[in-house]
Amino acid sequence: MGNRDFIKLARPLLRNFHQKDLLLGGRLSPADARIQAFLDSYLQDITEIEPPLLPADTFVLDLPGLARVMSLPVGGDYYSSPYLKSYGVQQGVLHNPKSDRRTTKGSFHIAEGGLPIPADKIAVPKHAFAKLLAAALRPPDDLLELPFTAGQPEPVRCFVSLLLRPVICPATGTAPAKTMETRFFAPASLVSNLDFVEGIFGNGGDPYLPENDAALDADKWSGHTGCVILAPHLVGVAKKPLGLPYEKEDELYNGGEAFKLTCRDARGVIVTIIADNYYGYCKKEVKTQISYATNLSGKCEEEHAGGAIAFPAYVLGQEFFAGRTVLTKPVVFEEAMRLLGDRVEVKPERYATDRTYDTVFYVPENADFLVREGCVRWQHKGATHTLVLRAGHAWVLPWGTKIRLEKQPGSSAWRLIASRADGILCHKPCTVSGGGKSEISKSIGTIILKGPVFVSDYHKEIEQVAALLDKDFSGIYREPNAGSRTARKILSGERSLGSVIKLLTPSPEYTDAHNVWLETLPQTVRQLLVTVKRYHRPEWGPNWRDHFTVDRINGLLGHELKFNNQTLVGNYLRAGYDSDGSWRIHKLRPDFNPADKVQVEDDITASIVLPREQLNNLDPEYSNLSVKLLTNCEALLFQRPDDAIIRGFDKDAEADIAS
Repeated sequence: MGNRDFIKLARPLLRNFHQKDLLLGGRLSPADARIQAFLDSYLQDITEIEPPLLPADTFVLDLPGLARVMSLPVGGDYYSSPYLKSYGVQQGVLHNPKSDRRTTKGSFHIAEGGLPIPADKIAVPKHAFAKLLAAALRPPDDLLELPFTAGQPEPVRCFVSLLLRPVICPATGTAPAKTMETRFFAPASLVSNLDFVEGIFGNGGDPYLPENDAALDADKWSGHTGCVILAPHLVGVAKKPLGLPYEKEDELYNGGEAFKLTCRDARGVIVTIIADNYYGYCKKEVKTQISYATNLSGKCEEEHAGGAIAFPAYVLGQEFFAGRTVLTKPVVFEEAMRLLGDRVEVKPERYATDRTYDTVFYVPENADFLVREGCVRWQHKGATHTLVLRAGHAWVLPWGTKIRLEKQPGSSAWRLIASRADGILCHKPCTVSGGGKSEISKSIGTIILKGPVFVSDYHKEIEQVAALLDKDFSGIYREPNAGSRTARKILSGERSLGSVIKLLTPSPEYTDAHNVWLETLPQTVRQLLVTVKRYHRPEWGPNWRDHFTVDRINGLLGHELKFNNQTLVGNYLRAGYDSDGSWRIHKLRPDFNPADKVQVEDDITASIVLPREQLNNLDPEYSNLSVKLLTNCEALLFQRPDDAIIRGFDKDAEADIAS
């Protein structure tokens, strides 16, 4: 069909739509009607002005991404107004608003006549709120210009609007998650603010459609409605026309500074005017309205929180024998494959590949991981089977532990890393700004320092290590352990690196005598011992000393340990400063590796506390009488790259910004 035929077909449909729009023009959506009814009731005793009316004919941003498209001129990559500059860039659109503030002192105002006003907020008479609302809904023409039509002979001037449905209460298993409804109105030149908000909370669709009417969604709607109106043109309005007391004729409201003015009561509707185009205020206002809804709803709570699921990870060294692991629940390969079903393709050699991720392999419980040989090896039906050990691949054992090959940062050595399948939700609740909400989901790996492995007196300490290698540790346990595993020598292939570190760490499991002896063991000796264990090869026999040395400098023995004439690299962590400004640095244990993290919360969280009896399949080790359930209120998670201002400090943020 050609363009002319298409236009011929579409013309009557468009005319029909236009006529219906003219006939039904001025009608508010159901959500807007609820807001307008609240305002009419709230301001019914104000007779000085006509009741302010919400805009009925707005450009409804009913599709995700539409606000972003509207924020730049058609065919262009730059838009400028007194309030912001927008640039088309490779990653999308870069918005640079005029206002970028973090201070909130004196900015939060609340209209009188509703719920009690906190002492740190500024009370505003109801008649002044009504006049400010009326002025907010009458922005100047230049503020109403839609950036998409900028530069056209007749640019479009209008309000833009957006519907949000933020979560205020998580699902409980017996009831679905509860959401409120929030409507945003902005002069069209500020459509980028709505692009920002939509990117965080998602898009609730067309508010005129019945499927998006919260009142028809009785199971999921909390019964609360919010409204946000952007009106930066209110900055500079005088007190006198607002009916407020003043000392000078030209005295400005709020000293001519930006502000946020809220009107709310116990009926469940909250209306806020933001006299600024600072993006952060838009997000914070949704957060405030979620908190308002949870407080009225009861049982649930809005938390200024952050959180991540952390999967403990460990350095295994250059060899790992899965069949010798005793700290995990024994699971055989076939049992795991039954659980995974058609998500994997099982091979005759008794391993499987993932049908979605071609770099993920599932190996049996008797698999050996050998870095020097460059393979994963196991026995099946009397034959030896192998897979090539490659960086970037993951090997999953039947109990969920994931093994990967990584190069040690700052070194040429490769090692095995294991991450456990049973993650821990690290939830940082009710946190003030700057309290570490984002940091809890970031890896600590970027702040680990690399440095040499030190010894104090090499010859003396290497002999102490030799004595420890012959030491019998079977009698160190407070409760006698049956079996031969307690008698394993340190260099035995039956004993892992983690097991050796555990032997050298005080524990209630050990006798008082062993714990006291551990306190007398120098740190440099412990470090040297675990280093020998990490790099040991069985074929060395009694000549393991030949592979470790220190340089002689000006005739004196140095202190940097070498393995096969290669300087070893250790991991260190700075933990504060001394009074003279020097760093306090601690050596990390050799098997330490930063946890693998999955961010699940970012700034705004909804939570509810339930009796444990109402929930099924809880971890048997969890014995608390109650359980907190939580959900992130934002559709997309965000990591604020604060540390990226220090070059090289936050490499992940730098990579994201540059990509």
